[in-house]
Amino acid sequence: MQDTIYNLLAYQANHRGHLPWLISDKTDAVISWRDGFEKTCQIATNLIAAGLEKGQAVAIGSVNSSGAVLAFMAVVMAGGRAVPLNLVSGEKTLHYVVRHAKVQFAILTDEAQKLCEHALAGSAISCLRLDGETGPELSGKTDAASAELATRTKPEDIAMIMYTSGTTGTPKGVLHSQASLLASGENVVIAHQLSAADRTLCILPIYHINGLCVSVMSALICGGSIVLVERFSASRFWSQIIHHRASWFSAVPTLFAYILNDDKPVDLSPEPIRFARSASAPLPPEIHRKFEARFGLPIIETMGLTETGSQILSNPMPPEIRKIGSAGKEIGNRARIINPHTLAPMPDYEEGEIVVKGNNVMKGYLDQPEETDKTITKDGWLRTGDLGHRDKDGFFFVTGRIKELIIKGGENITPREIDEVLLEHDAVLEAAAFARPCDNYGQIVAACVRLKSGRTISQAELLAHCHKQLGQFKSPDDIFFLDQLPKGPSGKVQRLKLHELVSAFSKP
Repeated sequence: MQDTIYNLLAYQANHRGHLPWLISDKTDAVISWRDGFEKTCQIATNLIAAGLEKGQAVAIGSVNSSGAVLAFMAVVMAGGRAVPLNLVSGEKTLHYVVRHAKVQFAILTDEAQKLCEHALAGSAISCLRLDGETGPELSGKTDAASAELATRTKPEDIAMIMYTSGTTGTPKGVLHSQASLLASGENVVIAHQLSAADRTLCILPIYHINGLCVSVMSALICGGSIVLVERFSASRFWSQIIHHRASWFSAVPTLFAYILNDDKPVDLSPEPIRFARSASAPLPPEIHRKFEARFGLPIIETMGLTETGSQILSNPMPPEIRKIGSAGKEIGNRARIINPHTLAPMPDYEEGEIVVKGNNVMKGYLDQPEETDKTITKDGWLRTGDLGHRDKDGFFFVTGRIKELIIKGGENITPREIDEVLLEHDAVLEAAAFARPCDNYGQIVAACVRLKSGRTISQAELLAHCHKQLGQFKSPDDIFFLDQLPKGPSGKVQRLKLHELVSAFSKP
């Protein structure tokens, strides 16, 4: 989509001025498209007046809130590069991100200010206080300023630097232009047939690509509304859906497991909700089937990553055929399977690396040209690092991450296959398999599980369950019981951290 965020906001303000855009779950406060556009113009012109130059980085630190969305849009409209801060990433990572991105301004809530004290110490960064309901506390009017904002930015301008979770090393700053962000939102609108009548309950953090692009950018494209939820709560989830009359939501597999584990009865019959959306990690078929059977609500499984503005694949909407276990088909971009060594395209049903090409793909990694060249091929295909295959109907199936493969005695074992078997046991809430070094086999299989509240089971019982389903060779040699599995900001289990985490444990 060759447009700018200013133009899209202006369009929605002109055509849907009085209709709701941003809704606070905390207070029920509503910001209309017209009021939101005027507020973002005010923030943007104040940032320019405060000295923000085109291309400078502006950190934004906040849980989900209307004010955070206003701040993000205003930074981009002013020509800055928004840097959403992952507030759960820790002091070391925040310190690195602020300096690597060369942040000049920081817009922070009081809570974020405290979390960022170490990251900001000794810097000359200008800090602005962010109110979660109304946005940055600034003064000034928009009179005669909108004309400048209308021409200040272009679609190809870098709009955002979003840092990867850094589970395999130093976080990388993913560069997205206005055009790639809007293309990502448009792909979601197309895939899920969204319109101005739709309202999403945004339960994933907007400092992560899913929350930002799937919920915020899709609403900007279709003119729908967003309910901003500060933090996900399984016990409050359905009451929030019903209270706000949300028509859809995007979640990750972990959250679907938590929702299923809440036994309270739910009556969705009079409500407008029409689908749920799963992304960020493969959804175990067992959870998928149980959720749909219990709530009568279709889950649309998808696939995306930070480097592609989230979505690259999606299952069709009902009544079209969906395939449980598949991440769906290419929508809005091109995808294929290649040999990860030769880069040659692979035929249907043969496993290889999933690659993607489209307007939603990032421009590269900030100040890391070698990493960019390793990730984007010379002919423009982005290497996802995910293994999978495609069937004759064009559906893609993700089988694992290249870096997460367990190679036992020369045989490749995908952790997901083991996860799904463990999750079939009624006592298991979460599961993640991973590799451990072994002198005889090179690597052996291990797994971490989190049990459902009040449930107990021995390692021997779980191993017997795995042996029956997988055979002894693929089954875990060790199973570790944890109260929590380490997760990134999207809720995805950080599998590569598990070996380090359990290395000091003895067998249960």
